[in-house]
Amino acid sequence: MAAWRGHDWVMPPNEPEERKPSGKAERPTDVTTETLVADRSLGAVPVGWDADMAVTALYSAHYRSLVRLAVLLVRDMATAEEVVQDAFVAIHGAWRRLRDTDKALAYLRQSVVNRSRSVLRHRAVVEKYAPKGMPDAPSAENGAIGEFERSAVIEALRGLPARQREALVLRYYGDLSEAQIAHAMGISKGAVKSHTARGMAALRTSLEQLS
Repeated sequence: MAAWRGHDWVMPPNEPEERKPSGKAERPTDVTTETLVADRSLGAVPVGWDADMAVTALYSAHYRSLVRLAVLLVRDMATAEEVVQDAFVAIHGAWRRLRDTDKALAYLRQSVVNRSRSVLRHRAVVEKYAPKGMPDAPSAENGAIGEFERSAVIEALRGLPARQREALVLRYYGDLSEAQIAHAMGISKGAVKSHTARGMAALRTSLEQLS
């Protein structure tokens, strides 16, 4: 399994297989590949793990789900992957400064949301001042997610205000609680309820108009 080393993933060299002594094998005390792969629900990081071990485990367990979350926010697979990669790089660099490593996954979610907002703000500025020209030919990657983006629900989500879209994505796709959404978005639980309710009403209206 690849291990995190700063900004890169490094594959460990092959090591000779050790023979187990006869009798009942003792339970290993180190962190094995099987441990990292099997614990897909990893959220709290065991005390004593360094940045490389912790980020490797978090990456193995949550990278794909965080990318799927980011895609719904930034509407672009390549940008979503970049956003999530940057979030992992940031948490690796800040690992020693984290006050509560048990909330590492919450930190990652918040980082993904904040970086997605920055992407959208930058994109809005670029699109506002960009000269109008012929549209670019669709890439193979865009074609792969085209069917996904053409669905009625996704199109309706794209038309919502940013905060309403974030609240709905985190609640109904990310399956987060109101407290977790509030932390990820940096707002109160009351504001989460308000954005969710307004977003659902607008989404329902938009879908009814399409039917």
